[in-house]
Amino acid sequence: MATSKIFWTKIDEAPALATYSLLPVVQAFTKGTDIEIETSDISLTGRILAHFPENLTPAQKHVDALGNLGNLTQSPHANIIKLPNISASIPQLQAAIKELQEKGYAVPDYPEEPQNDSERELQGRFAKVLGSAVNPVLREGNSDRRAAASVKRFAQKNPHRMMKNWPEQGSKTRIAHMAEKDFYGSEKSMTLDTAMNVSIQFVDSSGEITPLKENLALMAGEVIDTSVMNVKALRAFYAKTIEEAKNDGVLLSLHLKATMMKISDPIMFGHAVSVFYQEALDKHAADLKKIGANLNNGLDDVLNKLDRLPEDKQTEILADINAVYEKQPDLAMVDSSKGITNLHVPNNVIVDASMPNVVRDGGKMWNNNNQLQDTIAMIPDRSYAGIYQETLENCKRHGQFDPATMGSVSNVGLMAKKAEEYGSHDKTFEMTAAGVVQVVNAAGDTFLEQAVETGDIFRMCQAKDAPIQDWVKLAVTRARASGSPAIFWLDKNRGHDVQIINKVNLYLKDHDLSGLNIQIMEPVEAIKFSLERIRKGEDTISVTGNVLRDYLTDLFPILELGTSARMLSIVPLMQGGGLFETGAGGSAPKHVQQFLKEGHLRWDSLGEYCALVPSFEQVATQSGNSKAAVLAKTLDQAISTYLENARSPSRKVHELDNRGSTFYLSLYWAKALAVQDSDEQMKARFVTIAARLSEHETEITEELLAAQGHAVDIGGYYLPDTDKLAKAMRPSSTYNAILDTL
Repeated sequence: MATSKIFWTKIDEAPALATYSLLPVVQAFTKGTDIEIETSDISLTGRILAHFPENLTPAQKHVDALGNLGNLTQSPHANIIKLPNISASIPQLQAAIKELQEKGYAVPDYPEEPQNDSERELQGRFAKVLGSAVNPVLREGNSDRRAAASVKRFAQKNPHRMMKNWPEQGSKTRIAHMAEKDFYGSEKSMTLDTAMNVSIQFVDSSGEITPLKENLALMAGEVIDTSVMNVKALRAFYAKTIEEAKNDGVLLSLHLKATMMKISDPIMFGHAVSVFYQEALDKHAADLKKIGANLNNGLDDVLNKLDRLPEDKQTEILADINAVYEKQPDLAMVDSSKGITNLHVPNNVIVDASMPNVVRDGGKMWNNNNQLQDTIAMIPDRSYAGIYQETLENCKRHGQFDPATMGSVSNVGLMAKKAEEYGSHDKTFEMTAAGVVQVVNAAGDTFLEQAVETGDIFRMCQAKDAPIQDWVKLAVTRARASGSPAIFWLDKNRGHDVQIINKVNLYLKDHDLSGLNIQIMEPVEAIKFSLERIRKGEDTISVTGNVLRDYLTDLFPILELGTSARMLSIVPLMQGGGLFETGAGGSAPKHVQQFLKEGHLRWDSLGEYCALVPSFEQVATQSGNSKAAVLAKTLDQAISTYLENARSPSRKVHELDNRGSTFYLSLYWAKALAVQDSDEQMKARFVTIAARLSEHETEITEELLAAQGHAVDIGGYYLPDTDKLAKAMRPSSTYNAILDTL
């Protein structure tokens, strides 16, 4: 029998640490089964090094693992376990570059403000590493994301304790969004009848044409759209909302996605910083320009570069910044003990993770006194802000959700071929003058046109026809398999969604819909429908575009399960293979900080455990490998036992952490393999392993717990030392020796 390969991605932060504990288990258990586990480095540092081979010694050079995996997605045999990776903001990129340079890698500095063609070319190369660099390459299929049945059952039997009651006396918390001149209001969209190449060009007030992007190949049936964020209106919105927060006596918070939306959202973040701290920043504009402070990187970028100025000037600027806090509303805090606000770093508060926490925490965020307080949550663009406002209103009417009784909202997401906003990065521009931006064909015919002013953010998005057809098919398939209603979240008042609605209505005709409840609803109506059902303990399938897929697969899992890391995410690739994603990594940095300080890793690898089951099942289906089927079935049984016995990592040091959880997963997996009767060879092999793991359970857990309670040196954050990391994550010599016998 030919060997089947499962590609396991090497990534960053807490999931990377956990891999050093889990992957040896998977490799040991699959030995002798004609399944090979191959690692592929798509970490932030791996991506950086792959793009600058000319700067490296032969020993330092990295293959372009992401590019290779992208090619692999076109094979029907692709089988990829994709763990959460850093969607790098500029501050994260710069920190990773600094660490690489300190370790002897001659990677160039990132040019924040390129001064010549060489620096602009360099910035373009780094752009391939920033933000959602990984997902568009690997997501060559649409997303089926849901809680595994065993995970949901466990969550209802053992509801998480993080839910805080909404105040009976009422809440001032609300969403603030723009009413005009945002992306939503300006969006224009069309569906192409024929394939063509187009260009995006800027025409200034004098008629001079400047190409922005040339020779963009479009396909017949493709939906394209353009939109503009007017920055004057954006800044006016910020100023108005700041005043309202001050008058209402609530916190002010900003919720964007400066990681995935790596071009547009950092600019919008920078304008929020500029407006909030305007009095101080305007006063010192010349000095701040001199030191290269970039507000798009947050207030932290200003503070970190002050040491380039004389000491008396530093003191003056700091005093003026601190004086701003006396006049403005209190900001939501990221870390009140360190004075880190919502506006310090753009990647600290990410909307899809932050807004569920507002709901979970009773409509509140943390203030400077480390207390929870009502907030006005600014989500400037209207496209999706309404779903959060409706969720807040639902809680104000009915109180907090109950994880013990609430149903589920799973998701079928349109994301293949860089669909919608997440594919807009190379077609997003900050305008340097007033005029119009046009999408034109080779003959000069204009298809879409947007008026722009200086500083406005223009973007163009695409959604190809074949992924839309596949998305509709997947929605029908999931509705049939689950028996739950499938709701397409589409807004008839939004340009892009009108085009998608036409296609959904067309392609639904290709399927047998008898007995199915499939509807199209505007997002606010869709979330009302879903929330009503979830409170009754009923399940619903949300069928959405790429951004809402991200938002909803954090919102509902965080409320239902306490974390989105426990979700099962299957991406049936359009060419026949499979991408199996393992949950969200938004909490990963905090987990690393705790591990380095206390030697306790609370990352929950349940997402990885769950993703392996369909991965093994694909091997069994495609190759006829019966051992893979046995591995899948017994691992699923082990996961259920793991949950029933509450072996998830604790949040507290000197209690079970990720390493202990993985030990128990391996113990239950070995026991399941030892009692199954489908493969006598595997049974005989694991009878001994299960017995030895059981016999030495106390010894192993004591060794694992003994590794906690002190600081850990892993030799780096973005590029840790592999030997140090392996030693830290595999501290039980007894456990290691047993695995080695496999």
